[in-house]
Amino acid sequence: MAMGQFAYANNSNRFLGCAPLADQPFAVAGVPFDGVVTNRPGARFGPQAIRSASLMLCDGIHPVFNVSPLEHLGDALDMRLPNASPLPEVRRHIEAQAAALMAKHHCVFLGGDHSVTLSLLRAAKAQHGGEPLALVHFDAHCDTWSDHFGEPSGHGTWTHEALQEGLVSAAHTVQIGIRSSGDRAAREHVADQGGQIFTARALRGLDGAGLQPAIDAIRARIGQRPAYLTLDIDCLDPAFAPGTGTPEPGGMTSSQVLTLLEDLADLNWIGMDCVEVAPAYDHAELTSNAAATFVWTYLSGQVAKRQQEA
Repeated sequence: MAMGQFAYANNSNRFLGCAPLADQPFAVAGVPFDGVVTNRPGARFGPQAIRSASLMLCDGIHPVFNVSPLEHLGDALDMRLPNASPLPEVRRHIEAQAAALMAKHHCVFLGGDHSVTLSLLRAAKAQHGGEPLALVHFDAHCDTWSDHFGEPSGHGTWTHEALQEGLVSAAHTVQIGIRSSGDRAAREHVADQGGQIFTARALRGLDGAGLQPAIDAIRARIGQRPAYLTLDIDCLDPAFAPGTGTPEPGGMTSSQVLTLLEDLADLNWIGMDCVEVAPAYDHAELTSNAAATFVWTYLSGQVAKRQQEA
């Protein structure tokens, strides 16, 4: 049996029912790995669930951007990964496959646990000139711990590692939705390094025009630096996304996330991932539907932007 041919590594279902990846400008790829979660496993099944949920959107024209990404998108299916190797080996495989995709396409990756983002950032930085990237990070958790319950790396350390490696610029890093427990050094690490944090508490009750000050601040901080978007589905309150490994009450609404994605579509995005969807804990596909809609919105915004620039 060839590497990666596991039952959870889906290689038939495609996002929006789009064509297999060939020379389309945009690509979706699954990263079915959840080997370093700290609570409930199952995010390896996330790519399948997000793709399945996306099929409802396949004939949809986005109501804000007035486009569909369908004709501009190809699905690379799921990465072929080992699932019992040490994390550095898994990350090596992810980075190599991501680099090959990024060389030809604007990519969205479907996780998978959040540890996969470090590999994706390594590939993205190399693809975009080697300068540290801007980072917009939706999450309930800061992911800036210096170790992973005594282990050197995991899904809660990647932001710390990305800053330490110079993959992202601290001054151009924004975290949104943070609210989990943790010591001050971890919670405030991004701010201490010169970045900005919008906690879920600070965003309570804000939506629509109420989010404009945050949108303006993010746009001013990021500027036109090449920017990577990573969206942990647990940024949402468990009422909107129960199907995740580490749910945290008091989170963002789907409406808040969509407002931010729509209004920040004009940034210089170079890629995105959506991670930590764990379908085994979902109810009525709430979580996978939210994830699919977020990815669809991001792609629609990028297609509309390209059409305006053409």
